[in-house]
Amino acid sequence: MTRHPLWLSAVLAATVSPLFAASPKTCMTADEASKLVNKDVCVSAHVYNVVELSNGTRFLDVCTPATPDADCRFTIVSLADDRDEVGELRKYRDMDVRIRGIVQPMHGRAGMVLSHARQFYGGPPRFKPNPMLARGFNGEQSRPPILDPNLRSQGSGRTFMNTRDQETRPAK
Repeated sequence: MTRHPLWLSAVLAATVSPLFAASPKTCMTADEASKLVNKDVCVSAHVYNVVELSNGTRFLDVCTPATPDADCRFTIVSLADDRDEVGELRKYRDMDVRIRGIVQPMHGRAGMVLSHARQFYGGPPRFKPNPMLARGFNGEQSRPPILDPNLRSQGSGRTFMNTRDQETRPAK
């Protein structure tokens, strides 16, 4: 039995391991992404303009100036609450960008919410907890901060293994 030199195994590991490595997620155009509603995708687009409304909501216009607004099928929105996390968007005007996010239906078209600057670098959107799940709770209560039906009794003390329903054991 012959032994292979150590350098041979190192060369094999260096050439074979990239074959099994995951390839980075490819970005798609805004038209392709508009068909993937509720999917986490990377969108590659050219920003023609940055529009800001009076309430602080900002839009990255990714449709050509020749395209009428009614024919533009994709939009990127940054809400006023996310201004600190997203930063200045005017610097992206007339630039090609890559943004990762979840495609959502928005007033008859598809769109993506830009909620954190890391989305420009392939990172996830900012986590926003659902306020309806934690409604009516505070940190000083002893009950759990969720309304889980599995954690409450099913009708005035009628639960499995109820402590009031004791059976006596027969004596030996």
